[in-house]
Amino acid sequence: MTHVRRSPEEIAANRARYEEHQRKGLDFAPKALPQPSPLPAPAIEPARIVHEEAIPGGWYWSTRLLAGEAVRIRSAGGSVALVAWSAADPSERLNLPDTVKVQWTTAIGKGRVIFSDMGRVMFSVTEDSSGAHDCLMGGSTAATNRRYADAATRNTRDNFALLAGKLGLQRRDIPAVLSLFAPVRVDEEGAFRWRPELLQAEDYVELRAEMDLVVGFSNCPHPLDPDPDYRPRPVTVTRFRAPEAEAEDLCRTATPEAARGFENNAFAAA
Repeated sequence: MTHVRRSPEEIAANRARYEEHQRKGLDFAPKALPQPSPLPAPAIEPARIVHEEAIPGGWYWSTRLLAGEAVRIRSAGGSVALVAWSAADPSERLNLPDTVKVQWTTAIGKGRVIFSDMGRVMFSVTEDSSGAHDCLMGGSTAATNRRYADAATRNTRDNFALLAGKLGLQRRDIPAVLSLFAPVRVDEEGAFRWRPELLQAEDYVELRAEMDLVVGFSNCPHPLDPDPDYRPRPVTVTRFRAPEAEAEDLCRTATPEAARGFENNAFAAA
C-alpha cells in the first residue's frame, strides 16, 4: 500500500477548513432547536392511529412504517432500544455515527434528524419531552446483565438477533442501537455518567418516518441503569399518520446537514 505524505502546510490547511466547517455547524445549531416538548403528551386523534403496541419488559417488537407515518414512544420509567432499516433495501440502515458527525452533536432531541448509512434521513424527531437519549453506548448484552441476581434475563443484543432472524436478516445487519430515555452524559474526564434527573415519568418522543422503514424495539434495561433489580417496565408504541410536513418544517431546515439529507431522500425517490 502506498502512503501519501502530506506537507505540514497541507495538513494545517485541511485542519483549518475542518475547524471552520465545525464552527459554522456549532454556531448555527443551538439557534435553531426548540425547548423540549411539554408534558403531558397531547392526545393523538383516534382517526390517525394505525396501531398501538405495549412491549412487555424484556421483550422486542418490530413494525413497518410508511413515509409520513410516525411513532410515539412513551416511557414508563425505563429506556427502550431502537434500530431501523429501509423497507425497500435493508442493507440501508440506521447510522448513528453519521447522525452524530454531520449534526456536530450526540444530543438527539426535537428538531434533529436520524440518518441512514446512505446519507438519507430516516426519522425526524418531531416531539421529545426529555432529550435524554443515548447514541454512544449501545444496548444491553448477556455480559452486562450478569450484574443481576436472576440469571434468566433477556438483553437487547440477543433480542435484536432474534428480531433480525424473523426479518430474514443476520447479526451483521443489525446497526448501532439508539437507546431512548437513557440519560447518559459524558463528563469532563470522558467517562459515561447516568443522569436520572433528566428523565420524567411521562416522557415521550415522536419519530416521523421520512422513508418506508422497518423499525425494531427492545425493551431491556440500559447497561448503565443503576437499578440493581431487573424489572423493565412496559413501553407503549403508537403508530399513527403524522400531519403533513410543511416546507419550513423545523427538522428539514434546522441545519444545513439535515437539508442535504432531505435532498438525498428526494433524489433517491425521483
